[in-house]
Amino acid sequence: MTQTTTGPAAVPRAADRDSAITVRGLRVRYGDFDAVRGIDLDVRRGEVFALLGTNGAGKTTTLEVLEGFGTRSGGSVSVLGLDPAVDRAALQPRMGVQLQEGGFVDELTVLESLQLWQKLVERPDRPERLLERFELSGRRDVAVAKLSGGEKRRLDLAMAVWGTPELVVLDEPTTGLDPESRRRTWDAIQELQEAGRTVLLTTHYLEEAEALADRVAIMHAGRLAVSGTLAEIVAAQPAGFSAELPEGVPDLPALRGTASREGARVQVRTDHLQDDLTEFLTWAAARGVRLSGLRAAPASLADIYHAVRAEEVSR
Repeated sequence: MTQTTTGPAAVPRAADRDSAITVRGLRVRYGDFDAVRGIDLDVRRGEVFALLGTNGAGKTTTLEVLEGFGTRSGGSVSVLGLDPAVDRAALQPRMGVQLQEGGFVDELTVLESLQLWQKLVERPDRPERLLERFELSGRRDVAVAKLSGGEKRRLDLAMAVWGTPELVVLDEPTTGLDPESRRRTWDAIQELQEAGRTVLLTTHYLEEAEALADRVAIMHAGRLAVSGTLAEIVAAQPAGFSAELPEGVPDLPALRGTASREGARVQVRTDHLQDDLTEFLTWAAARGVRLSGLRAAPASLADIYHAVRAEEVSR
């Protein structure tokens, strides 16, 4: 399909000093298909921001525009105070990018790949540091074509963080990694933040976003469904509790939330967890009802993600 382009909207040349990325009304259209439908996005300097999304949500398309690889159909974009559509050459030295698939030369060894990268990137660094940091020293003389998928992801990440750039964009950085390698990748991301750098990442692993991100946004069908700190977006969703009741239990007490029963198990979704849980426990105690498997918890990121997929979260 041919992408429709109307020319990028002007962006301020001097971005807010606290903002690494500012997006307003971003649209990307391919023929008759709207891949991104007018999103607003703010990523602050020094934070880790996780951009999540359902399949086909438009998150990779959004990253391509931010990186200067994609053309927008409308809206304004500022990355480190520059417009990536027209200032990509000036932005490149300040930005590290890990794509979903790296563009390696298969015949080069791991060391040769980093030595070539050293000649191409203006930020100073040493191949030996990255080999050790990402546990590739023992594979330094192995051709890239012979690396495992996880080893290629580690090499790709090493290139993305070469020279500790101001902004690092990571598209699915831990896909294909074993648990130990994933943990080391998390450590590398946290080290970037401790150095005052900004990290924007996409991931399908919700626990990864919960562990790393200061703020989270979830895209669905080309739009941002929710955005904010994890505490903010969780607080906006109902909490819940559940328990199994013995046979012959009478009707449940009147609760402010919504209760449902499936066999012996009762589930309650509520915006008033303490009040409804207290009422439920008082009701059970007064009738001598023994509850088994009682669980109470606020909404989780997984709950919110699945609600977005079902289009139950308001946009």
